[in-house]
Amino acid sequence: MGVTKAVLGEPSIVEAMIQGGIRLIADSRIENIQKMKRAGISTQFVLLRTPLSQAESVVQSADISLNTEIETLKKLSHYAKTQNKNHQVIIMVELGDLREGVLPCDLSQFIRKTLSLSHIKLIGIGCNLACHGGVKPNRKNMQELSALVDAIEKEFQIRLEIISGGNSANYEWYQSAQDIGRINNLRLGESILLGCETVSRRAIPGLHTRAFQLFAEVIESKKKPSLPTGEICQDAFGNLPRFKDRGIHQRVIIALGRQDIPMSSLKLNNKLEMLGSSSDHIILDSNNHKLQVGDEVKFDLDYSGLLSAMTSPFIRKQFTNCKDHAVA
Repeated sequence: MGVTKAVLGEPSIVEAMIQGGIRLIADSRIENIQKMKRAGISTQFVLLRTPLSQAESVVQSADISLNTEIETLKKLSHYAKTQNKNHQVIIMVELGDLREGVLPCDLSQFIRKTLSLSHIKLIGIGCNLACHGGVKPNRKNMQELSALVDAIEKEFQIRLEIISGGNSANYEWYQSAQDIGRINNLRLGESILLGCETVSRRAIPGLHTRAFQLFAEVIESKKKPSLPTGEICQDAFGNLPRFKDRGIHQRVIIALGRQDIPMSSLKLNNKLEMLGSSSDHIILDSNNHKLQVGDEVKFDLDYSGLLSAMTSPFIRKQFTNCKDHAVA
């Protein structure tokens, strides 16, 4: 599954994923799925975040959803009946990361109740790791998922189509595993978009790690002291700032701030140094680079930065179709 939540279901990026061989598009927001469908994207859509109040829209717009609560499944079944369709579901199992998932000891009873719902079709089981708890996918937890699948299929005499072993953090496990067991699906966002796995953020061979770059305009460039003048109190965000005396330095302000993106998510491509940020400004020490008002400063982004930049309505998105990849 190609995960599109970090790019808000941007149709041009989704098309690139599909052209690259992705057959299932997954997103955590039903609004993004609706956006992709309005844009004419033709594929199967998976909702990653378990739905409840949006159950009617989920049945209408998503082919598959990930679920962990019987009450939600009952709502999905109700709306599927009113829409004269069956809604496909994947049940998520808790394997230690402590985000979403049915506990393994409760899984059999949960599956039994799921199978009793008239307009719900159970097509798979999945798990999520290396997200909230940072638990690393490994041989032990992946074998546990496979064993649960075998047990469920034997107990209920069913065949599960999708066994979703995790996300981009599973790359290292997948590459080293001699036996992947029953796992036949991964939900990949960051590894596709930013070209790296998410356990140690190492680049994946053959993928682009700079497909997304952020350009910010210089709106001030002046030589200033490196120490503020006056009594220091809390800054605009409740922090007590500390400064090092570096003498007079060339300081640059760019038209980008916390309202757009966290400063920690920006990766500079040159020797500029980020000194701090406010809602609408990021201050750089230019190390005496000759940056002038109107110049641009270029950044690479981590996953959090990509998510923030794509979400910000104040950052203009421009897509460039290259010979073998798309760059935003």
